[in-house]
Amino acid sequence: MKTIKINQAREVVMVRQFKIIVEKHPDGYVAYPLGLKGVVVGEGDTYEEALADARSAIRFHIETFGREVIEEETPVLEAFVAEAGVVV
Repeated sequence: MKTIKINQAREVVMVRQFKIIVEKHPDGYVAYPLGLKGVVVGEGDTYEEALADARSAIRFHIETFGREVIEEETPVLEAFVAEAGVVV
């Protein structure tokens, strides 16, 4: 979903919503977005810190590599977590 907002400098900016997976680990949280080409990861001691770090990493990734890293053709509609037993 894209919306257009006008910031205080009267520039038009686009806001893109990303689905972000947040994992809780024994030593903190890890967050990563879906729908981007490349690897983008955020981390933090709390859920909120990891999410904020992931947002910052998404902005940096797009600023560095351009809007081409946004996967437009196959947007993620929903994300699910499932468990499956596998013989190892």
